[in-house]
Amino acid sequence: MALSSPGAGTAGATPDASERPAKSGPGRGLLPLLLVGNTAMYSLYIGVAGILLALQVEHIDPAHKVANFGLIAGVSAIFATIFNPVAGALSDRSGRRNPWILGGGLAALPAMFLLGFADTILLITIAWCLGQAVMNVYQAAITSVVPDRVPVTARGKASAAVGLGLPFGSTLGALLGAAFSENYRTGYLVFGAIVAGAAVLFTACAREERLPARAPLPLRAQLAAFASALGNHDFRWAFIGRALLVLGYFAVSGYQLYILQDHTVLPEGMKPEAAVAVMMPLTSVAMVVSTVLGGWLSDRFDRRKLFVGASALLSALALGIPAVSTSWTAMLVFSAVNGLAFGCYMAVDTALVTMVLPKAEDAARDMGVLNIANAGPQIIAPFIASVIVSVSGGYTALFVVAAVLAVAGALAVKPIRGVR
Repeated sequence: MALSSPGAGTAGATPDASERPAKSGPGRGLLPLLLVGNTAMYSLYIGVAGILLALQVEHIDPAHKVANFGLIAGVSAIFATIFNPVAGALSDRSGRRNPWILGGGLAALPAMFLLGFADTILLITIAWCLGQAVMNVYQAAITSVVPDRVPVTARGKASAAVGLGLPFGSTLGALLGAAFSENYRTGYLVFGAIVAGAAVLFTACAREERLPARAPLPLRAQLAAFASALGNHDFRWAFIGRALLVLGYFAVSGYQLYILQDHTVLPEGMKPEAAVAVMMPLTSVAMVVSTVLGGWLSDRFDRRKLFVGASALLSALALGIPAVSTSWTAMLVFSAVNGLAFGCYMAVDTALVTMVLPKAEDAARDMGVLNIANAGPQIIAPFIASVIVSVSGGYTALFVVAAVLAVAGALAVKPIRGVR
């Protein structure tokens, strides 16, 4: 999974997104289709990576599940990070998105079939890397639909449709993952079929016009663009703050099932996968509420740094709850508070970043640079988390380290001068 900011361009995009065709509004039914397409994508990411894959790894080698899961998650995240911009650049050059959405979505089904029959850690790693590759072909193309087909005046509604895919997909993924926890092979096929069905529905109903092909930036130019963007004082601190918070968030969320197995005292008779199915909807509802409320309040008071810093500190507070208590109640409170914090942070911080972009004409490129702050920490988070848990012998230290990272993320917005 490569978490991305709404509206961020692909790696191959050189023009500003505003230069794309501007119609009077998005095509009929496009916003519901974007919601369905993103919900399907996130349901697979959460249900597979968060539940079924963790159970499969534990079934093969229970004694080394933390280290093995960290290795698989980290290596597959590298594949996700590589294939997302590569697929975006290829779809840029073709001038089409639908064929890539359809191809990636349909390929998810055989990839999930192979994953279900992998019976060693090596084969699971290979199969999940393949799954990440095809899913990021799908993700890169569907993410580019908003700047391609939606005029600037309607981008807010379109971004909301894309953003709601995360909480809706997380809830669906958690519920289905729990339902198929005893038969993960069937569960994998169900998730693959959901993505394939969403891809067919989207491409059948959302027609597109071929856009002028665009050549991707050479690697040297991309590296120069990265260095140029980070040379800006305010953008650099926004980048650092985002990277720190995302690192802490994914270090914990990636091991959610194992935390419920080995750290939390669950009510008698409740299985860890059933607990995930309770926690994820709670987090999703909190995230939706705080995303809408945080964005509205930050607009009303014109205070972005205040809301970004406060939500990062709230995340640190949430992470401290399961560090001091192993009770099920503590985990429920953590889920709700962390959902409130992360939803508000992502909504307001994305707005803040758009206000500190170095150059308006390079907005799409620089938002792509920001996505490195999303994707990079997701690569190293599993490795860091597995080391912390292995060395400390438990998950308390992991929560503490994640809380410290969240506090550092809050402090990182303080030096920003161009935004209140």
